[in-house]
Amino acid sequence: MLEPKYKRVILKLSGEALAGPAGFGIDATVIQSIARQIGEIVQLGVQVAVVVGGGNIWRGVSGSSQGMDRASADYMGMLATVMNALALQDSLEKIDVVTRVQTSIEMRQIAEPYIRRRAIRHLEKSRVVIFAAGTGNPYFSTDTTAALRAAEIEAEVILMAKNKVDGVYDADPAKDSNATKFDSLTFLEVLNRGLGIMDSTATSLCMDNNIPILVFAITTEGNIKRAVMGETIGTIVRREE
Repeated sequence: MLEPKYKRVILKLSGEALAGPAGFGIDATVIQSIARQIGEIVQLGVQVAVVVGGGNIWRGVSGSSQGMDRASADYMGMLATVMNALALQDSLEKIDVVTRVQTSIEMRQIAEPYIRRRAIRHLEKSRVVIFAAGTGNPYFSTDTTAALRAAEIEAEVILMAKNKVDGVYDADPAKDSNATKFDSLTFLEVLNRGLGIMDSTATSLCMDNNIPILVFAITTEGNIKRAVMGETIGTIVRREE
């Protein structure tokens, strides 16, 4: 049996990925599919941590653009990520995948506080750890959270799951039929071209800590397993060889 290419990964899920075709709220079919795919790779011995966004419920930037205090709007966004984390935890535990939610904002009744060593211990015991509430600080995205947590737990790769594209393109494929998909990119190319895979803070953090990013489509069942097995899917972003 083939061995997975990666032993410890961060799976980054946007809130929109959990919303499905509706674009808002939580789509039960989508979240169950993601849970099944995570369960598959846990059975392969892969240690999985998940960072969830909250854009399907609330986006801090949107609230700020409507006149709300930016910090308050961002804290609301962090709470939205906790809702998504609990929904994913429920789906995972329904298929007997042991899961822990850790939050950057303390809320003991529903989740553990984020403690790096405890998170690593959970992973070593084959528990899926879901990181919620971002970094606990306004003005930082969940992309930055994924990069930060990946560095902290020494993840080998960030699996950037997308629901609208199957990789990184030189233009928006929904608007430009001639858009070309990249098989691989360097961090500097992403930053210089402004390709927007992650925000620049997150991309720079990955570059500084040599954490590759694999961008792929979450909408294709089985893609998470393909990604950890090292199959050629999506677009890989890494340091220049």
